[in-house]
Amino acid sequence: MNTHDQARFESLYSTYITELKLQGKSDKTIDCYARCLRQAAVFFDTCPDSLSTDELKLYFLFLVENKSWSAVKIARNAIQFCYKHVLHRPWTRVDIVKPPKIQVVQDVLSPTEVALIINATRKLSYQTYYLVTYSLGLRLSEAINLKVSDIDSHLMRVHLRYTKSKKDRFVPLPQATLFALRQYWCTHKHPELIFPGGKPPFLRNGHSLVMDKGGVQKAIKLIAKEVGISKNVHVHTLRHSIATHMLERGLSLRSIQVFLGHASPDTTAKYTRMTQETAQNSALMLNDIIDGLPIHWRGQTDE
Repeated sequence: MNTHDQARFESLYSTYITELKLQGKSDKTIDCYARCLRQAAVFFDTCPDSLSTDELKLYFLFLVENKSWSAVKIARNAIQFCYKHVLHRPWTRVDIVKPPKIQVVQDVLSPTEVALIINATRKLSYQTYYLVTYSLGLRLSEAINLKVSDIDSHLMRVHLRYTKSKKDRFVPLPQATLFALRQYWCTHKHPELIFPGGKPPFLRNGHSLVMDKGGVQKAIKLIAKEVGISKNVHVHTLRHSIATHMLERGLSLRSIQVFLGHASPDTTAKYTRMTQETAQNSALMLNDIIDGLPIHWRGQTDE
């Protein structure tokens, strides 16, 4: 783009980043939206502050033909945010892009398959991570970022902080999971983290390192294949699986919703804390499920 357009875009881009921060968007969302705005500018080779409906249709047609629907939706949201919060123009063009509604059914592992994967895992750190993720119904990052101070062995619960919805929640802690956590922590004794990354002292530039996300994701796929599981397995499958197993055992959908920290259908993206009754029922059921896993633990080191 020419010098004038470049200067206009830089001013727009700076304001865009500021507005994203003021709206409380996460760092991940800011990076993603900012990239989408830059890509639109590159596509048109001009500042995207005066695009016509026809030009936007052309751009989204390009995205639909070359990107996933998820990427198209993010790009639409990013540009819509720019119109609403930076350009202060009504977004009347949202109907340009309407991704098809696809009901995806997630693969679920049986308790036996969960045990197969954990037993076939060669690293004690990964073994513990998979059990923790499954038994507590955690998202990938929620498990990786667990801290020693989050584990309450007196009340037998785990405090999950600043989760996907930027809300805290408590989940019951099965006895078998507490035992596994203690056994694994004794192998590294990090004063802060449950799953430190790298080698002792687990630091980089003075900051503590956590376990690599890519490593646990790649490993679970390879392990599932090794034990003959043909399903599309990833770390999040463990979360889907424990929810399904709890439902099969008779726990109410409402209780599972609270356990997982899902948004309430009645209050839209509101999260609730566990009631005493729900916590007790969930804890009893979780202990029964986790105690039934025939897990054979690795030695005290990952070698």
